[in-house]
Amino acid sequence: MKKAAAAAVVLTGVILAGGIAVKSGSLGELVIASVRTEDETEQSSEETAVQIDTSVPVLPGSRIAVVSKCVSGEFWDMVHQGMDAAVKDINEAYGLKSNDQIKMTFEGPSDELNVEEQVNTLDAVISENPAVLCLSASDMNSCLAQLETAAENDIPVIVFDSNVSDDQLIADFYGTDNDRVGEIAGEKMAEALEQQGDILIFAAQGKTQSNQKRVDGFKNAIAEYSEMNILEELYADEVEDMNAAMQDALKKHPEADGVYCTNADMSDLYLSLEQTDEQLPVMIGVDATTKQQAAVKDGRELGIVSQDPYEMGYQTILAAAHMTDSDGVQKSEETDLLEPAWIDSSNIDNPEYSNFIYKK
Repeated sequence: MKKAAAAAVVLTGVILAGGIAVKSGSLGELVIASVRTEDETEQSSEETAVQIDTSVPVLPGSRIAVVSKCVSGEFWDMVHQGMDAAVKDINEAYGLKSNDQIKMTFEGPSDELNVEEQVNTLDAVISENPAVLCLSASDMNSCLAQLETAAENDIPVIVFDSNVSDDQLIADFYGTDNDRVGEIAGEKMAEALEQQGDILIFAAQGKTQSNQKRVDGFKNAIAEYSEMNILEELYADEVEDMNAAMQDALKKHPEADGVYCTNADMSDLYLSLEQTDEQLPVMIGVDATTKQQAAVKDGRELGIVSQDPYEMGYQTILAAAHMTDSDGVQKSEETDLLEPAWIDSSNIDNPEYSNFIYKK
């Protein structure tokens, strides 16, 4: 029983904009304060740098090494941009010049599924003894030995985007509330299907913590409704060809009422499939890529649960800089999570949500 797209609901949470926390209300309302617009992202380094707490010492000349889950794609490009901006603002705020400037390297595979390449990159980076290591883990268990080596060499580790299974090896985590990503997607799917229907889940890596949380959050949300069911869960790292696997699943389950895609790659891949049925399943994706933005506007996608990758990158590097003058792992007592936003046809062109709209 396929349903048309439901009306938008503006979501809740905490949005970090230029380093400022913004609290919001309950489901269905949002208190906007100091959300970064496109014009504001062009503000000068001097304006941004004044927000940096320079009472926390940094070690001049330090190098922050970033090993990303991936280095290509709109999401990762925006993470990288946020990190570059943070480095620039930190040096400006602290008045660091020439060889005293904080520096950053940004490395990783071009494919999120290439766990082996990420591990090899980690080995090489740690051997160079950076002041701080920032990691987005493709596989939550594959890099624990490398993190142990980092700890032995007094290299603090900050994880961003996707965590590792042993958080005692890291100092802090900066990322999106991925349980909430899945919960929002499930709530919106239930609303669109009037609390009944059969769903296909097309997921990224099964061994990535962020992805697991998005799937679990979605399943927990729709479990509230007895007439909603999961037909099949497909994981990109468990099939030889995800494109073919998606097509096979759609043929096997023509009765599917909804499709949930858990990240940018899965969402864009699904939208690239040739589908001729006028009654397509209701689709909800994650990460507001340009392809998904077009799909929302032309009605092929109900909406997107999106992240603020620029802010994620910015806050990660700011935290890393503040650890350059420390020795080894200094475990934070708090988890720093960014709230996702629901993007649909009602707010996709609203500048208040520009943080969550990805750009090429």
